[in-house]
Amino acid sequence: MTAAGPLGADSVAAAGLAGRVVYAAGAGRDTSAEDTAAAVRAVVAEGVDLLLFAGGDGTARDVLGALRDVPCPVLGIPTGVKMHSAVFGVSPRAAGEVAAAWLARSSTVRLRDAEVMDRDEDALSRGRVASQLFGWLRVPDVPARVQQRKTGSTATTPEAVGGIATDVAERVGDGLLVLGPGSTTRAVAARLGADVSLTGVDVLRLRPGHRPRIVARDAGEDTLLSVGPAWIALSPIGGQGFLLGRGNQQISPRVLRAAGGRERLLVLCTEQKLAALGGRPLLLDTGDDALNAELSGHLPVITGRRRTSLYRLVG
Repeated sequence: MTAAGPLGADSVAAAGLAGRVVYAAGAGRDTSAEDTAAAVRAVVAEGVDLLLFAGGDGTARDVLGALRDVPCPVLGIPTGVKMHSAVFGVSPRAAGEVAAAWLARSSTVRLRDAEVMDRDEDALSRGRVASQLFGWLRVPDVPARVQQRKTGSTATTPEAVGGIATDVAERVGDGLLVLGPGSTTRAVAARLGADVSLTGVDVLRLRPGHRPRIVARDAGEDTLLSVGPAWIALSPIGGQGFLLGRGNQQISPRVLRAAGGRERLLVLCTEQKLAALGGRPLLLDTGDDALNAELSGHLPVITGRRRTSLYRLVG
C-alpha cells in the first residue's frame, strides 16, 4: 500500500486491507507529482505484480516518469477529468476485473504497450482538440475492459454538420439545449449561430427563427440543475467511444435524470466518426451502475438531417 496526505497505517487498517505503508507524504501539506513518483518507486521497490493507480492523464504521466527505467505492469483506475491515455480500465469496476484476471494468471491475458496521452494545450489554444503522446506503459490486454486511446478529431464536412444542426434544432424546437464538449458539438453550435466553448458544457436557448441565446457557459452540475428541463446533446470521444464519464462529468447522474434520461439525450456523430469505431459500442461511465443500465442498449445516433443510425451503448 502507499499513502499520501492524511492516509496512513490507521486508514489502511480501518479499510480492512492487509498491507503496510511504504511511502507517506509529509503531514500538513498538499501532495504533488513528486509524491506520486516517489510512491510509485517505493511500491515497485517492494516487488509488485501489478501497479494500480487512480487518477487521469496527469497521474499517468507521473507514473510514466517514475517507471522510465523500471518496467512494471500498470493499470489506471479512471477517476480523473480527462483520460485520453490507453492505460485505464473503461470504468473502476472494469479495472478491478482486469486486475483480478491478471493476478489469477489467466492464460488469456497478455501485456501490451499502451499510450500515455494528454491534451495538447497548443492545439487547444488554436481551437482544436488533440492529444500528445508522452510514452508507453505495459498494461494487461483485456478487450472491452481496457479503454482505447483518444484519437484526433476526424474531418467533418459542412454538409454533415449542417444536417446534424438542423435535425437538433427541429427536435429541440423552443427549448433549452445542453451541449457537451468537443469539436463536433462546437461545430454544430456554430451552424446554429452560437460560439460555445471547446472543452466546457454550455446551455443554449433555441427558438425557431431566432439565433440561439447562450444561457450559461462552462456550466457545472449546480447550474445545469438550475436551468430547468433541457435536451442534452453529446458526441462520443474519437477512438475511445466514450459518451459519458470522460471530460463531461458536469453532466452528472442527477442532471441526466432531471432531464429525463434516454428520452432527452441526443447523440451527435458524423458517419465517418462512427465508422472509425469499427463496430465497438459507445461507452458509459457515469459512476452510477443503475443509470448506466438504464441508458444501455441501442440508441439513435444523429448523423444528419433526419438521418440516424441505431448504435449500441454499454455501461
